[in-house]
Amino acid sequence: LGKLVFFYDDNGISIDGDVEGWFTDDTQARFEAYGWQVIKVDGHDTDEITKATEQAIAETTKPSLIICKTTIGAGSPNKQGLAASHGAPLGDDEIVLTRDALAWTHAPFELDDEIYEAWDAKAKGDVQQKNWDADFEAYKKAYPELASELLRRLNGELPADFESQAQAYIQQTQEQGGDVASRKASQNAINTLQPLLPELLGGSADLAGSNLTLFKGAKGIEKDSDGNYIYYGVREFGMTAIANGIALHGGFIPYVATFLMFMEYARNAVRMGALMKQRVIHVYTHDSIGLGEDGPTHQPVEQLTSLRTTPNLRTWRPCDATESASAWVEAIKSENNPSALIFSRQSLPHQARDSEQVANIAKGGYVLAKEQGELQAIIIATGSEVGLAMQAHETLSANGVGVRVVSMPCAEIFVEQDASYREAVLPANIRARVAVEAAHVDYWYKFVGLDGKVIGMTTYGESAPADELYKEFGITTEAVVDAVNSLV
Repeated sequence: LGKLVFFYDDNGISIDGDVEGWFTDDTQARFEAYGWQVIKVDGHDTDEITKATEQAIAETTKPSLIICKTTIGAGSPNKQGLAASHGAPLGDDEIVLTRDALAWTHAPFELDDEIYEAWDAKAKGDVQQKNWDADFEAYKKAYPELASELLRRLNGELPADFESQAQAYIQQTQEQGGDVASRKASQNAINTLQPLLPELLGGSADLAGSNLTLFKGAKGIEKDSDGNYIYYGVREFGMTAIANGIALHGGFIPYVATFLMFMEYARNAVRMGALMKQRVIHVYTHDSIGLGEDGPTHQPVEQLTSLRTTPNLRTWRPCDATESASAWVEAIKSENNPSALIFSRQSLPHQARDSEQVANIAKGGYVLAKEQGELQAIIIATGSEVGLAMQAHETLSANGVGVRVVSMPCAEIFVEQDASYREAVLPANIRARVAVEAAHVDYWYKFVGLDGKVIGMTTYGESAPADELYKEFGITTEAVVDAVNSLV
């Protein structure tokens, strides 16, 4: 952190006006308490700023904060020191007065040659780049394999054999079967994929034991930076912002974790990662009322909709170990999209699939159970509710209803598929559609239409065992069967 130098413009003004009287922080003392080097300067004195910057760069054991005391809008006769110069143009008349006060005679966007040359670092940068290139060429000759690996990671490329080994693992999970909580299936995936991808850098906001994000060989990064896991503490926003920075730096694929409900604390950083198109993997466990007695403060309802409607973010909610493995692989492969992987606390039943169905998981949505006879209705489900949908399929099929089950672990990827595939999964002429998910119902009307029905949540949860809560809120096999029967 000794490389971090932060300049703080302390001008005493906010958008609302003078901060005196309500901003009582002692910024210097606060950052010194954090262990920073703090330097105070006159923000209008270039010599002081230069000396402070050199002092900050010389301090290599801790970050530095340079507090620059300034007057906002300095030089403007009528607006300097006022909030009026904070977020609005000075205005044509005030610009003329300011130019006179500063003796600035150059045209707009024109710099004096002396000033330009003082800030021009092209020649210096060119020398530094050539020196670095020469050093790296020497490194490549001495350590060709390490140099190649470094370039691969910095370029964000996956190992040449990653795809084949990852697909083999997905197929293995399908063949092994077995009921498992998807958070545990996630941990199994990390344990398998991390040795293939040493740049995978994990972390959790003080919930590693619950999120199950630790893997065999995980080593915490402390004063010794030779590690591969970060214990972030209870700081969901800071954790997610740091992950964005790691992704921007390059060379690592960061994943971070907390409860789905606590995503709210990280929301702005999640959005920024999506806006910047960074490959960050967000692991969110305890995904619904299925977490049970912790109650409505911990039971997410609207969070899935919030994530799914975030542009450029891909949200996965897998229903078993195979979909969990596929979600991890697709998130790792997603170079320009962050991903949110949503996992359950409770055990989920394994689903039977053929090889085509396993491959189609990567398309975001696929037919998990085909109709018997003529297609009359479609059930769409995700995560823990896929099991309910499959039970309803069995009951309805036994009663002669031609119903199929569509598992849609990632709706955002499904809608990116070509029209022919989407039509094959969700034929437009089948209007009898029921979606079931233990989350807010509104998101699913885009798939079921006004003629369809959605079984899910419209209120906050309650504190009770999971099976009782599912009954209380009407998220049951019987409810799915009744909904389908009402539409056919």
